[in-house]
Amino acid sequence: MAKAKTAYVCGECGAEHAKWQGQCAECGAWNTLAEFVVQPAAKAAAGARGGYAGATDGARITRLASVAAEAERRIATGIGELDRVLGGGLVAGSVVLIGGDPGIGKSTLLLQMLGTLGQRVRGLYVTGEESLAQVASRGQRLGIALEGLEALAETSIERILAEAANAKPEVLIVDSIQTIWTELLTAAPGSVSQVREAAARLVRFAKESGTSVFLVGHVTKEGGIAGPRVLEHMVDAVLYFEGESGSRFRVLRAFKNRFGAVNELGVFAMGDKGLREVPNPSAIFLSAHAQPTAGSAVMVTREGTRPLLVEVQALVDQSSLGNPRRVALGLEQNRLAMLLAVLHRHGGAAVYDQDVFVNVVGGIRVQETAADLPVLLAVLSSFRDKPLPDKTVAFGEVGLSGEIRPVPNGEERLREAATHGFRRAIVPKANAPKKSHVGELEIIAVERLAQALQAARE
Repeated sequence: MAKAKTAYVCGECGAEHAKWQGQCAECGAWNTLAEFVVQPAAKAAAGARGGYAGATDGARITRLASVAAEAERRIATGIGELDRVLGGGLVAGSVVLIGGDPGIGKSTLLLQMLGTLGQRVRGLYVTGEESLAQVASRGQRLGIALEGLEALAETSIERILAEAANAKPEVLIVDSIQTIWTELLTAAPGSVSQVREAAARLVRFAKESGTSVFLVGHVTKEGGIAGPRVLEHMVDAVLYFEGESGSRFRVLRAFKNRFGAVNELGVFAMGDKGLREVPNPSAIFLSAHAQPTAGSAVMVTREGTRPLLVEVQALVDQSSLGNPRRVALGLEQNRLAMLLAVLHRHGGAAVYDQDVFVNVVGGIRVQETAADLPVLLAVLSSFRDKPLPDKTVAFGEVGLSGEIRPVPNGEERLREAATHGFRRAIVPKANAPKKSHVGELEIIAVERLAQALQAARE
């Protein structure tokens, strides 16, 4: 019997090497090469087509006009926040990868989704980590009607696809992809080769059968999804579950979505009965102060298609170190250092001998430049120990020359602030509407940082 030929694949970039080495020659990552069994293309194709019905012998050329004429059919999951992140619901033949820390709620969310789909859509829950008794027990604890739910405890991809071909579910959940293995490879389950081959087989099954497939992925200690980096390229959507330890709130964020907006956000609260939707997420990101507090500013950020009101807190204190600390939680630290330099040059506030700590309340991470102006207002408020005027909101990008630059969707942000009872808004002049008020919200348009700081004192 001929010896199987092996190669070594980088788990970060997917590059193949003839022999093992400590560092990948393509991306420079260390200790990421794993053994992969190389098989002939004909054998791999035969194995990929075997085990389930619906495989075709070859593709045919099709006019895109006839394909586009078919409306994209979506299935509402019954969980509004999940539908928002997915772009409006489940798409037939889509493959969604969900990652997150252990215990964050990935399995709970997917089991609740099957429960809300109920008898409308046939679903199959494949578990490779738990027994069927454990899944049923969790379903009962969550208050899910188990009569119409089907589950399978299996880790072999060949048997999973064979059972799925017989059951013909519209939704297939695999928990988790790191436990699935194929008989074609000799590597251990969870290795680069096993994860990549199992995911490829599931993607092919989804596209040919029209089944919506959800893959649960483990995460590494750095927070990325374990396994080959190519796994995220193979699927249609990548969702991450985020949440602070000890907090009951969970944030579901889309980092890739071929069927909807990227960076969309869904907010949940974890309780005794599982995950519950948060219809007004702005409320959880705003602290309820009895009176105005120094070092606090409220901004309107935008996550996907949703504007959110978020509180930014700053603490400026005399430093006892030769090199004062700059700590940013929920913001980019390098951008904070740049903004402090702009505040010194164009705002007249020198904090070079002060420790500066900035935090976004609620554990959310703000990645857009609209947070520049609120961050500087919060820092200056803490530095002077003087609160900002009550019911004041701000947003805007701050340039290196001290100008206040506009941000996208300014009027939508203002409407969100007016809905939550804010009375004053400090915004870039280019984002100001023609009227000086939006409802009861007074609009203060500024062009320079000095003007914004002056407006914050009034």
